[in-house]
Amino acid sequence: MEADLFVHRIASDWRLAGLDSANEALCAYAEKLTKTPEAMLPDDLAVLRQQGFADRAIHDATQVICFFNYINRVADALGIEQETFIRPWEKQAEAEPGHEGFRG
Repeated sequence: MEADLFVHRIASDWRLAGLDSANEALCAYAEKLTKTPEAMLPDDLAVLRQQGFADRAIHDATQVICFFNYINRVADALGIEQETFIRPWEKQAEAEPGHEGFRG
Protein backbone atom coordinates (compact mmCIF):
# COMPACT_ATOMS: atom_id res chain seq x y z
CA MET A 1 0.00 0.00 0.00
CA GLU A 2 2.82 2.43 0.82
CA ALA A 3 4.33 1.77 -2.61
CA ASP A 4 0.97 2.50 -4.24
CA LEU A 5 0.72 5.85 -2.46
CA PHE A 6 4.28 6.67 -3.52
CA VAL A 7 3.41 5.90 -7.14
CA HIS A 8 0.30 8.07 -6.80
CA ARG A 9 2.42 10.96 -5.48
CA ILE A 10 4.77 10.64 -8.45
CA ALA A 11 1.87 10.51 -10.91
CA SER A 12 0.16 13.49 -9.26
CA ASP A 13 3.25 15.73 -9.06
CA TRP A 14 6.68 14.16 -9.13
CA ARG A 15 8.21 17.39 -7.80
CA LEU A 16 6.44 16.87 -4.47
CA ALA A 17 6.98 13.11 -4.21
CA GLY A 18 10.22 13.21 -2.23
CA LEU A 19 12.40 11.70 -4.96
CA ASP A 20 16.17 11.69 -4.78
CA SER A 21 18.04 14.04 -7.13
CA ALA A 22 18.72 11.35 -9.75
CA ASN A 23 15.07 10.40 -10.05
CA GLU A 24 14.01 14.06 -10.07
CA ALA A 25 16.40 14.61 -12.98
CA LEU A 26 14.96 11.61 -14.79
CA CYS A 27 11.39 12.84 -14.26
CA ALA A 28 12.33 16.31 -15.50
CA TYR A 29 13.91 14.72 -18.58
CA ALA A 30 10.80 12.58 -19.19
CA GLU A 31 8.50 15.57 -18.80
CA LYS A 32 10.51 17.73 -21.18
CA LEU A 33 10.80 14.92 -23.74
CA THR A 34 7.04 14.36 -23.51
CA LYS A 35 5.85 17.97 -23.59
CA THR A 36 8.51 19.74 -25.69
CA PRO A 37 10.62 17.19 -27.59
CA GLU A 38 11.80 19.85 -30.01
CA ALA A 39 13.47 21.68 -27.10
CA MET A 40 15.74 18.78 -26.07
CA LEU A 41 19.41 19.75 -25.85
CA PRO A 42 22.71 17.96 -25.21
CA ASP A 43 22.61 19.59 -21.76
CA ASP A 44 19.55 17.46 -20.92
CA LEU A 45 21.70 14.35 -21.34
CA ALA A 46 24.57 15.95 -19.42
CA VAL A 47 22.30 16.47 -16.40
CA LEU A 48 21.43 12.77 -16.36
CA ARG A 49 25.08 11.78 -16.70
CA GLN A 50 25.97 14.10 -13.81
CA GLN A 51 23.36 12.26 -11.73
CA GLY A 52 25.14 8.97 -12.42
CA PHE A 53 23.11 7.58 -15.31
CA ALA A 54 25.16 5.60 -17.82
CA ASP A 55 24.53 6.16 -21.51
CA ARG A 56 22.82 2.75 -21.76
CA ALA A 57 20.43 3.68 -18.93
CA ILE A 58 19.67 7.01 -20.62
CA HIS A 59 19.05 5.20 -23.90
CA ASP A 60 16.74 2.67 -22.24
CA ALA A 61 14.82 5.36 -20.35
CA THR A 62 14.44 7.39 -23.54
CA GLN A 63 13.09 4.36 -25.39
CA VAL A 64 10.50 3.68 -22.66
CA ILE A 65 9.45 7.33 -22.42
CA CYS A 66 9.08 7.61 -26.19
CA PHE A 67 7.20 4.31 -26.45
CA PHE A 68 4.60 5.44 -23.91
CA ASN A 69 4.26 8.78 -25.68
CA TYR A 70 3.84 6.97 -28.99
CA ILE A 71 1.33 4.38 -27.83
CA ASN A 72 -0.77 6.97 -25.99
CA ARG A 73 -0.91 9.10 -29.12
CA VAL A 74 -1.97 6.08 -31.19
CA ALA A 75 -4.71 5.27 -28.68
CA ASP A 76 -5.89 8.89 -28.64
CA ALA A 77 -5.86 9.13 -32.45
CA LEU A 78 -7.88 5.94 -32.86
CA GLY A 79 -10.28 6.70 -30.03
CA ILE A 80 -9.29 3.62 -28.06
CA GLU A 81 -11.01 3.67 -24.70
CA GLN A 82 -9.16 2.88 -21.49
CA GLU A 83 -9.70 -0.63 -20.15
CA THR A 84 -12.65 -0.71 -17.75
CA PHE A 85 -10.62 -2.38 -15.00
CA ILE A 86 -8.10 0.47 -14.96
CA ARG A 87 -9.12 3.27 -12.63
CA PRO A 88 -7.63 6.75 -12.82
CA TRP A 89 -4.91 7.37 -10.19
CA GLU A 90 -7.20 9.62 -8.18
CA LYS A 91 -9.82 6.89 -7.84
CA GLN A 92 -7.20 4.28 -6.94
CA ALA A 93 -5.70 6.45 -4.23
CA GLU A 94 -9.08 7.35 -2.76
CA ALA A 95 -9.78 3.64 -2.36
CA GLU A 96 -6.60 3.11 -0.30
CA PRO A 97 -6.55 3.36 3.50
CA GLY A 98 -4.29 6.19 4.56
CA HIS A 99 -5.30 8.45 1.69
CA GLU A 100 -7.06 11.64 2.74
CA GLY A 101 -9.98 10.80 0.43
CA PHE A 102 -10.36 7.20 1.68
CA ARG A 103 -13.99 6.27 2.17
CA GLY A 104 -13.61 2.74 3.55
